[in-house]
Amino acid sequence: MRILAISLLTITFLFACKEKQMTPAQDDNVFGEALSDSEITSLSTLINLIASEGEVQPVKTKGRVEAVCQSKGCWMTIVSDEIPGKSFHVNFHDYGFFVPKDIAGREVIIEGKAFRDLTSVEELQHYAEDEGKSAEEIAAITEAVEEYKFTATGVRLLD
Repeated sequence: MRILAISLLTITFLFACKEKQMTPAQDDNVFGEALSDSEITSLSTLINLIASEGEVQPVKTKGRVEAVCQSKGCWMTIVSDEIPGKSFHVNFHDYGFFVPKDIAGREVIIEGKAFRDLTSVEELQHYAEDEGKSAEEIAAITEAVEEYKFTATGVRLLD
């Protein structure tokens, strides 16, 4: 019985230690891995690179946060004023970190992999729900959308 109790405590401790942290240890403005010293690629240049190469990695870019998952901070959408109507849906590598839910409107630098992909109706509805949209807005999503995506290994908040 004692061995079983110790085993259960050990398993519980291991799972608790795997809990993903939102706040990084070394810099309150960096989430995930530290960003490299590589140059920043503009979002418009990145869109052109995706068109010619399909996937671009590693790459670092900069944008303004348009929306953030209001459930956990597990995704965000970034835009650039230089390319109206275009955005990147940003997920975090292996859900290894999250960002604060109140950063909409702030500038960020992200590093990772950029690509274009089809997002299913179910996934779009899930994101709309995470964003806090109404049931009517969610129900109005009836078609998959091809969109620009980014899997970030690191994020830096700028302002």
